[in-house]
Amino acid sequence: MFLGEYELRIDHKGRVAIPAKFRDAFRAGLVLSRGFDKCLIVYTMAEWEIVADELVSLPVTQLNPRRIARFTFSGAFDLEPDRQGRIILPPALRQYADIDDEVVMVGSYSHLQIWAREHWAAEKQFMAEHAAEIAEAVNI
Repeated sequence: MFLGEYELRIDHKGRVAIPAKFRDAFRAGLVLSRGFDKCLIVYTMAEWEIVADELVSLPVTQLNPRRIARFTFSGAFDLEPDRQGRIILPPALRQYADIDDEVVMVGSYSHLQIWAREHWAAEKQFMAEHAAEIAEAVNI
C-alpha cells in the first residue's frame, strides 16, 4: 500500500530515489509510464500486469481503447532500481511531465505517482478547493 507525499530531487544523471519504505516492493523491478494527468506512474511488476491485462482486453476495433493502449504502452519503461533505490527517469517521460529537478512522489495505494513539484502544488490546491464536489461526483 503506497501512501503519503515525498519531496525529492532529480540528480544530474536524471535519477530519483524511491523512498526507503517502498523499495522492497520494487526489488523485482518496476514499470514507469505516463499518467493521464501530466505525471508519471510507478507500478510494481504485479500491478503492471493487472493494468496491462485490462488494456489488452479492450476492443481493438474501437479508436479510444487503441489510443489509451498506445498512450500507455509507448510511454512505458521497465526498470530496476539501483542498490541505492534510484531509478532513471527517461528524458521523454521527464519532458512529458515537465520534470526538471524537483518532484513530489505521491502514494496512490496501488502505485506511486511522480509529479513536477509545481504541477503537484496546483493539483493539490485544486483538490483542496473542490474536494466536496469531487467526492459527490464519484459517490463517496
